[in-house]
Amino acid sequence: MKRLPNTLARRCRALALLMLSLTAVPLGAAEPSVALFAGGCFWCMESELEGVPGVIDVVSGYTGGHVPNPTYRQVSSGTTGHYEAVRVRYDASRLPYEKLLEYFWSNVDPLDEQGQFCDQGTQYLAAVFVASATERTLALRSREAAARRLREPGLIRTQILDAKAFYPAEAEHQDYYRKNPLRYRLYQQGCGRDQRLEKLWGNDKP
Repeated sequence: MKRLPNTLARRCRALALLMLSLTAVPLGAAEPSVALFAGGCFWCMESELEGVPGVIDVVSGYTGGHVPNPTYRQVSSGTTGHYEAVRVRYDASRLPYEKLLEYFWSNVDPLDEQGQFCDQGTQYLAAVFVASATERTLALRSREAAARRLREPGLIRTQILDAKAFYPAEAEHQDYYRKNPLRYRLYQQGCGRDQRLEKLWGNDKP
C-alpha cells in the first residue's frame, strides 16, 4: 500500500481536526440575550454591569433618539432625543432577565426625573428599553418591586420604553473605567453616585 504524499497527508490531518472541532460545538446553542438600559453616565453602568455573573459583555452607546449614528457631542447637547445607554449581552440560562433588572435598579436613582446624580438633562435619564411584551411585563413588575425596596419614599420616574436602534459610542468611551481608572474614580466620587445609591438602596442589592 502506497503512502500518501506528505502534503496530502497533512491536508487530510488538518481536515480531520477541523471536522472534530466542528462536532465539538453543540448544535443549536442558544444565542446570547440582549437588554438595553439607560442609567445616566454609560461609563458607570458599563462598569457595574460587566461584573455581574452571566453578563457576557456591555457596550456603551446611544438609543431612543431621532438622529441616525449620533456622536457623543450631539447627544451631550440634549438635542437628539438620545439617552446614554448600555447594551448588555447575557446568558439567560445563568442570569434571567428579572435578575438583570434587579441589578439595573440598584444602580440608578429612580426618583430623579431630571437626569442621574450630577449629570442632568434628558440624555442622562434612566430608562428600561424593552423588545417584547414579555420584557415589558417583567420590567413593570420589577419596577413595582424596586419601589418596595427603596429606602427613600417617592414616585418612581424611570420609564419603561420600547426599544429603538442602538448606536455604539466612540471607542474612547468603551471600557472607560478600565482605560482611565483614576479619572473614572474621580468622576464617580465627585458625582456622588455611590453615596446616593447607598442612601436609596442601602445593602439591599442583588
